Amino acid sequence: MSIKVGMVSLGCAKNLVDSERMLHLIRQRGYELVTEPGDADVVVVNTCGFIQSAKEEAIDTILELCQLKAEGSIRKIIMTGCLAERYRQEAADEFPEVDAVIGIGDQGQIIDVIDHVLANERMVHFCSKLDVPMSDRRVLSTLPFFAYLKIAEGCNNCCTYCAIPKIRGGFRSVPMEDVLEEARWLAEHGVTELTVIAQDTTRYGEDLYGESRLPELLEQLCRIEGIRWIRVLYCYPERITEELLDVLAEEPHMVPYLDLPIQHCDEEILRRMHRPGNEETLRNLITHIRERVPEITLRTTLITGFPGETKEQFNRLGDFVQDMQFDHLGCFAYSEEEGTYAAKHFPDSIPEEVKQARLDELMALQEEIALESNRSKVGQEFDVMVDREEDDYYVGRTEYDSPEVDPEVLIAKTRTLPVGEFCRVKIVD
Repeated sequence: MSIKVGMVSLGCAKNLVDSERMLHLIRQRGYELVTEPGDADVVVVNTCGFIQSAKEEAIDTILELCQLKAEGSIRKIIMTGCLAERYRQEAADEFPEVDAVIGIGDQGQIIDVIDHVLANERMVHFCSKLDVPMSDRRVLSTLPFFAYLKIAEGCNNCCTYCAIPKIRGGFRSVPMEDVLEEARWLAEHGVTELTVIAQDTTRYGEDLYGESRLPELLEQLCRIEGIRWIRVLYCYPERITEELLDVLAEEPHMVPYLDLPIQHCDEEILRRMHRPGNEETLRNLITHIRERVPEITLRTTLITGFPGETKEQFNRLGDFVQDMQFDHLGCFAYSEEEGTYAAKHFPDSIPEEVKQARLDELMALQEEIALESNRSKVGQEFDVMVDREEDDYYVGRTEYDSPEVDPEVLIAKTRTLPVGEFCRVKIVD
């Protein structure tokens, strides 16, 4: 009888790529992949452990699976990912119903783990996090014509609020030839749109080549036959170079889109976050980017309620958002993470209700900015990637919109459109 395996992937796109690599190994072994956990014999949960809300989601998911196991719907549960890596033995002790708790470095051995649990052997095992698979074939769980391309693992930035370096280890670039080979393989399997990701894409290559090689990598990706759109996320503002802007401005397959996670604009808060720059340097950078790449879409993320943030500093952030008119903006209320520098050294925490109120205020401001930005597109024509069908509409995206996080275009079903193809669309509302 065929063994059925399900995967639950939580957290970020970088985690999703890890899940897709495990799915490839599982399918190669001959196990049947199923999408519903309740239909599986074995369920692998790739957890996120970045902030409190992500940890809560992971714990809730594990508990739901344990309930399915108790009811007899599934036989075995395997827990991996950032939450497992971060809490290790504590995770194994907290969930005795889970049959294996393994680290991110063990994901390349997922078949051995499945074989052990099917033989009724409980596993708690953590290889070096340096052993995490950096490049391999995948089973895409995204839209079949879209894929994330992870070009590095870990992080060296050591922001005071962030546990990622502790969980994932130091920054390690994937060799360029391996990245290009994976991208070519994706293109051969029908992918026409790539989103380049890492914890800090702009640092790509520093550890291998002594300098950032992101612009060169993007140029090489643009040469791959079949790839039409390439966008890059997680670009740290202090490492935006003229060479990178040249690529964005001049390469036709690079979409004019830049994700700059700035977190704040106040210099004192940035210093506390262990991030360089200040409001003036950020304003100058954003002005320069828009001058150099006039069609650019800018996305950013911010944190409200960082320890010590005064009302005046928050107001300054609001003024900055109003002036900068980001096309897309996400915001998080500060989450104190044990083991981080901020949790140990900054006792001047902001009350939860104040953090949330500030977040709500910023997002209400951004909602107005985004609405005006969308209204400005009425009457214009765009190439739109048709992602899927939904009731009376096709749903698609312009090149200025990243999958899963940005606005979508609804196209009335007045004619048949092929999903996964581009079409010319006029925005009417």
